[in-house]
Amino acid sequence: MRRRVGIAVGMAAGLLAAPALAGECGALANLRIEAVNLHSAAEVPAAGDLPAYCRVLGTVRPAISFEVRLPLQNWNGKYYGTGCGGFCGGLNSDAPGFTNAMNYGLRRGYAASTMDSGHWGTGSVDGRWAAGDLVARMDWGQRAVTETARVSKVLVRAFYDRPQQKSYFAGCSTGGRMAAMEALKYPKDFDGIVSGAPALDYTGLVATTFAWVTKANTGADGKPILTTPRVKLVADAVAAACGTKESAGLVADPRQCGFTPSSLRCTGVTSDTCLSEAELGVVEKWYAGPTDGAGRQLYPGGIPLGSEAHWPRWLTGLGNAPAILPLFSADFLRYMAFWPSPGPAYRVTDFDFAADPARMAAQAQVYNAATYDPAAGTVRPAADLAPFRDAGGKLLIYHGWADPLVTPFMSVAFYEALAKGMAPKGMAPKGAAAGGLDALRDTARLFMVPGMDHCGIGTEGPGIADTGIDPLTALERWVEAGEAPRELVATKRDAGGAVLWSRPVCAYPQVARAEGGGLTCAAP
Repeated sequence: MRRRVGIAVGMAAGLLAAPALAGECGALANLRIEAVNLHSAAEVPAAGDLPAYCRVLGTVRPAISFEVRLPLQNWNGKYYGTGCGGFCGGLNSDAPGFTNAMNYGLRRGYAASTMDSGHWGTGSVDGRWAAGDLVARMDWGQRAVTETARVSKVLVRAFYDRPQQKSYFAGCSTGGRMAAMEALKYPKDFDGIVSGAPALDYTGLVATTFAWVTKANTGADGKPILTTPRVKLVADAVAAACGTKESAGLVADPRQCGFTPSSLRCTGVTSDTCLSEAELGVVEKWYAGPTDGAGRQLYPGGIPLGSEAHWPRWLTGLGNAPAILPLFSADFLRYMAFWPSPGPAYRVTDFDFAADPARMAAQAQVYNAATYDPAAGTVRPAADLAPFRDAGGKLLIYHGWADPLVTPFMSVAFYEALAKGMAPKGMAPKGAAAGGLDALRDTARLFMVPGMDHCGIGTEGPGIADTGIDPLTALERWVEAGEAPRELVATKRDAGGAVLWSRPVCAYPQVARAEGGGLTCAAP
């Protein structure tokens, strides 16, 4: 039986006037919500594996476009928000798989939403929107997710005549940064948050580190030094030195891999079985990570050992497509990293490792969920996680050990930094990582996934797809049943879906160790 949602309910949810009829999709377009323009609300019939749903399109002023999908039947009583990748710039509402995909939640009966982060762009590497727009920068950096969540919850309450019982958010890459930002700065928006491969320190990563990677592989003639055909030589050597037999060359933890690139140095004439001095120099710089003139590390770690199978996509080019990492770096430095923006004439090779990191400090406060401090050699989260903990929130972070784009060492450093500032309720922070980890594990857990490319995009070599793990189910059990996840299961499948192997991914700092013919989680 339908009834009109009362004005009191509407006011409590942030409405400006009496809302629509509960259960009537089209009437949602008549809602008046503060600082929001609702463009349409229409029923969409079931198709494929998606249920029938009410589709609502709108804009949070000035320019955050969003979409909310409300199941017409069998709503599970919960809300699922999703992030977006790179510089965003479009409503990727039908993204496949798990990564930044609202339909992943819709299939499970969630009311689901996504947004474009507050601007339009031609693709995820297009940064021109930020050239002279500080509001758009703030929307992308911090505002788009919390505002979309606010509006989505109003629509949920109006349509179902009751609020959601639980709220979840999941994002990877930039979406993973958005997830971490939500936990740190908007601790009451979501009960559970999945932060995948989070680009936490955008200025340190996409400016400083990406410029380092790009410059290292740019010859005097402006052409790449290390090319894609040469990458397999490095990949095979690393897999032979450090790969596990049961997982087809997978490197379980790059920090434990003792491979030395110099072992591939050509001693005579350059051939297909060795690297020239110039190529070797590129590989060594990539693995080492960015430093300044004094040799001081500017960002945690470098390109991880074991990620080589994914270098063509991100670092050297895949087929006729150019490498993606330099494209991100180019537009970020031209239009997003500095104020005022230097514009299209700026080249990545112009980046000054001594002066430019400090010039990005103002934008770091807008974009970064955490920032690496080279002087102290530590990571500084953008805020304390305690308010999220006190609100009952749970944060599940995952990151691929074989991610050559958003390199994984920052996620480990971030987690340990959170631990140093975390203590049980009512107690002062312990200040020691060991004691803090025990307290942090009640609120946040980190899972480092061997062999996984950036957000599971690449499945070459030992890489698993983004659906090769299931962090959402683990998070639901943690939030709703109090079952903290001790491990996730990573599964590698072939093109036909057959399982090639599976292995546990342990909650940090535990690692998978051989026991009884299999692997089990144990202390490092």
